[in-house]
Amino acid sequence: MISVVILTMNEAANLPRCLASVEWSDDVVVLDSGSTDQTIAIAERQGARTMLRQFDTFAGQRNHAMEHARFRNPWVLHLDADEVVTDALRQELQSIALVSDAAYPVYRVPSKIILMGRWLKHAGMYPAYQVRFGRADALRFIDHGHGQREVQPAEKVGTLLNPLDHYNFSKGINDWFARHLRYAEYEARQMLAELAQPLRMGDVLSMDATIRRRGLKRLAARMPIRPTLRFVYSYVLRRGFLDGLAGLQYARMLAIYQQFIDMQLRELSECFGKRE
Repeated sequence: MISVVILTMNEAANLPRCLASVEWSDDVVVLDSGSTDQTIAIAERQGARTMLRQFDTFAGQRNHAMEHARFRNPWVLHLDADEVVTDALRQELQSIALVSDAAYPVYRVPSKIILMGRWLKHAGMYPAYQVRFGRADALRFIDHGHGQREVQPAEKVGTLLNPLDHYNFSKGINDWFARHLRYAEYEARQMLAELAQPLRMGDVLSMDATIRRRGLKRLAARMPIRPTLRFVYSYVLRRGFLDGLAGLQYARMLAIYQQFIDMQLRELSECFGKRE
């Protein structure tokens, strides 16, 4: 009924929990980027099919799976190894896959960020969405920042009610910062592209949460003291203080991440300026 793709790179610590949450699927594919730990052995031991591809971008990895995995089922769910499918989400996915004429070809999935054993309901910007579920013939991705976006226009994308659980810090804070230092260059390049586009206030005021969030990112790219603003947005405006110590820590981490992005943006701007 539903096939599952899991992207991995040295995910021995996370993969067993992720695989356990999709035991209901008869077709689980682990697309690995060259792990040197026990990731592949764990995947094969738990009955998953494995594929190997050197990582380039998230969109590249996901599209490779869509084009080469030869799925057994007409619907596909994409996961990262630090994500978990809850029972409520499983039931919602299966209810859509059972319908022969589902309302949408692809669906946004919300996620709950877990830090220090606590759901970051406020600081984690819940509900933040990514398109991760869809028909095998329709689910494709394009690069955007350090992540990916769907190819469909907003009106052809459905929205699920039940979230994934995202254990984004399961490898420790140092791992989070190391990953986000790499992501910062991608985000800076995306910011340069955003700055070249006109700002549409209609997006900022949109009733669609995804369109509004993307509009706010374009607006934020034009504002000064972005690290401070990002902290204020996460901790004060989004009421991250209600998430306790975990909310404060995450808001601080987001501010530092924004500093990474801004430093990369300055370097890229200077580089482009010299070329001109």
